[in-house]
Amino acid sequence: MTDIKLELNEKGQGSFNLYEEGKKTGEMVISVSGNELTVYHTQVVPEAEGKGYAKQLLDTMVNYVRVHKLTVIPFCPYVLAQFNRHPDAYADIWNKQA
Repeated sequence: MTDIKLELNEKGQGSFNLYEEGKKTGEMVISVSGNELTVYHTQVVPEAEGKGYAKQLLDTMVNYVRVHKLTVIPFCPYVLAQFNRHPDAYADIWNKQA
C-alpha cells in the first residue's frame, strides 16, 4: 500500500514522503512560506522508478496547494517539466513571477 505524508518542521521546511509498505520510497522536498510553496527536488528510489510514484507525489502536492490556496515555485526539474508540459492544468497555482 502506498501512503504519502506531508512532514514539515516548525519553519515550514520538509517534504511529501511516499511510503510503500512502510518503507520510504520517494520524496518531494518543499518549503512553505506565506502563500507560496517552493518545490526543490523530487526523488524516487531506483528500484521503484517507473511505477508512477513521482506523479503521485506531484498530484498530492498540487491538491495540498489548491486546498490551502497557495502558489507553487517549481525549482524541481521534474515539477517544472510537468508544469511546462501541461500549463493549463497548473495555471491556477504556478507562480511564474518568482
